[in-house]
Amino acid sequence: MQDESTLDDALAMMRDLRARCDWDHAQTHQSLRPYLIEEMHELDEAIRRGEPAAMRDELGDVLLQVLFHSVIAEEAGSFDAGGVASALIAKMRRRHPHLYSGGTREAWEAMKAKTREAIDQGLPPGLPSLHRAHRLQERAAGVGFDWSDTAGPAAKVAEELDEVRALLATQPPAAMTAGGEPLPRSDPQHAELEVELGDLLFAVVNLCRRAGVHASVALDRATDKFVRRFGAMERLARERGLAPGAATLEELDALWNEVKREERARVEG
Repeated sequence: MQDESTLDDALAMMRDLRARCDWDHAQTHQSLRPYLIEEMHELDEAIRRGEPAAMRDELGDVLLQVLFHSVIAEEAGSFDAGGVASALIAKMRRRHPHLYSGGTREAWEAMKAKTREAIDQGLPPGLPSLHRAHRLQERAAGVGFDWSDTAGPAAKVAEELDEVRALLATQPPAAMTAGGEPLPRSDPQHAELEVELGDLLFAVVNLCRRAGVHASVALDRATDKFVRRFGAMERLARERGLAPGAATLEELDALWNEVKREERARVEG
């Protein structure tokens, strides 16, 4: 039989835990920060895997953090869970004036632009770089600073790539460690290359955004695909007696292409 517990029940339990559990009672807003970050990552992973049961459980863990902070604030007289809900409802009403107050529909970023002083105002500095770039570009697009289609950002990616290629042609080969890793550099030429590669990455994020794709999600998919294919390539190499690190690039390329062909055949079949 499914539990019919409500949000009020969860809030009452959180208050009870604060009263009767030593660990819960000792927590503060600051001490809970690492747990909130961890729970958000676990929820994100469940969503990425597309597992509804895991998503339900992880959403519960995130809700726990919301209630935890609300009860701590309630005890301090700052605000309570009702105030959190009221602030949320007020924000949603402001975001949708055409639905709740007889106003006209307006893009949210355009509405926010009227009150903020800088394009990055309110964005946490610790946001992952791809997401931060995406949000900044969304904000710019919200006030009309955007391409009309994907042709413009695609051309910009090509332009930035040409600039990177031209700069690479003037750079000396990177010094390598004994393990084959390029050594970091701090010379002016390298700093210029870093700037140009940053411009290229920023342009790719913009192309993704204009195409309706979040760059971080796209990169996650590409990374997962690489891990899957590389693992298959390593297994294939072991089956054929090729020791890790001993195979030539040509041998590994052949195995890699074989793995790709087999994967595509499974998808098409």
